[in-house]
Amino acid sequence: MQSLISLFSQYNILGAFLVNIELTLWSALFSTILGVLLVMMRISPISSMRFVAGAYVELFKNLPLTIIMVFMVLGAYGQLKLGFSDTFATNFFWLAVTGLSLYTAAFVCESLRSGINTVPLGQAEAARALGLGFMQSATEIILPQAFRGSVAPLGNTFIALLKNSTVAAAASVATETSTMMSEMIEYHADLIVLIFLIFAFGYVILIIPIGVLTTYLSNKLAVRR
Repeated sequence: MQSLISLFSQYNILGAFLVNIELTLWSALFSTILGVLLVMMRISPISSMRFVAGAYVELFKNLPLTIIMVFMVLGAYGQLKLGFSDTFATNFFWLAVTGLSLYTAAFVCESLRSGINTVPLGQAEAARALGLGFMQSATEIILPQAFRGSVAPLGNTFIALLKNSTVAAAASVATETSTMMSEMIEYHADLIVLIFLIFAFGYVILIIPIGVLTTYLSNKLAVRR
């Protein structure tokens, strides 16, 4: 117990988890917006848009997240000089958010596409019969039902995003959990089991409510056929 109190007094563990939560929330917002755009392109009647969206999804689904993070620092920031401010910490935080968003958007798109597959084909045919265009059909009929049908896969995607936020260490975000855990183990190798349990239990506390909420919403919003 004394060792546990000592670790919490020496290190801002709760602050490290807060950084990962902030990374997750911002990345979830941007990846959802991009994922919706991608899925609309994938169901678009324009073949070139379907090709571009499909290529994006396949690229980022099969590209390691660490490679994306390293590119954001060494390529986007180091070589292309893309930045958000003059503060290094701010730049690296938003570069990590950008990398996570680009990566997760591919999985959000696939989750929504699985929801679209649950929408009966007759819904789109009825929309066309009423004279609705593609955008109206997608935004007013197909996507609302798709979101209801894809709650479970979207929940799993955001749980994976929360865990993937630890890769932000590759983007030099020095205050998040994986970096702090490495530092704690380096200076307190005799407490490695306790340190592991602290961070493992922390992520369990964060992830279980998301899973419970996802299950509840999936059952609550399921489209009854």
